[in-house]
Amino acid sequence: MAAEPVAADRRFTRADLEYLPDDGRRYELIDGELIVSAAPGRVHQRAAFALARILHAACPDEFEVLIAPFAIGLAEDTELQPDVLVARRDQLTDKELPGPPALAVEVLSPSTRMVDLNKKRARFERAGTPSYWVVDPIARPAEARLMAWELDGHAPYRLVADVAGPEVFHATRPYPVSVNPADLVR
Repeated sequence: MAAEPVAADRRFTRADLEYLPDDGRRYELIDGELIVSAAPGRVHQRAAFALARILHAACPDEFEVLIAPFAIGLAEDTELQPDVLVARRDQLTDKELPGPPALAVEVLSPSTRMVDLNKKRARFERAGTPSYWVVDPIARPAEARLMAWELDGHAPYRLVADVAGPEVFHATRPYPVSVNPADLVR
């Protein structure tokens, strides 16, 4: 497919993403704004992979755990690719999840920290994503951190966990699973 320029005088749509280069960067959209992230580093990937393995080991049959890149289409102008996601199997297509996941997880990198903690969290909240987690994979296991937010009805996200190092988060959503942040970076 030939690259087609996107006019600077309009907002991006999900269709525009098809014309962006396959250059190792992650291209996401939040309300028409293009978010470009560089390839993640080793500690980031280690944490994302370790968390996906923990989630997968506890995963009931009706859910599936996926790692980035996998598209979540929240609107015509919003497509996100969290580092790890959990979705109901019956809601997934081969190409994407056309709606909010049960759980979206972002692993922080220096270049994505503010977007992950603010814009992405707010957009997943607005879409009705029941659980949103952020892992801060500082290289020293004693400093690694996991924060988790959950929706209660239509209220804003509520912080339900902020654990570091050897502390354990015992999640109940989307299913019971225990996570120790230090184990994600060992």
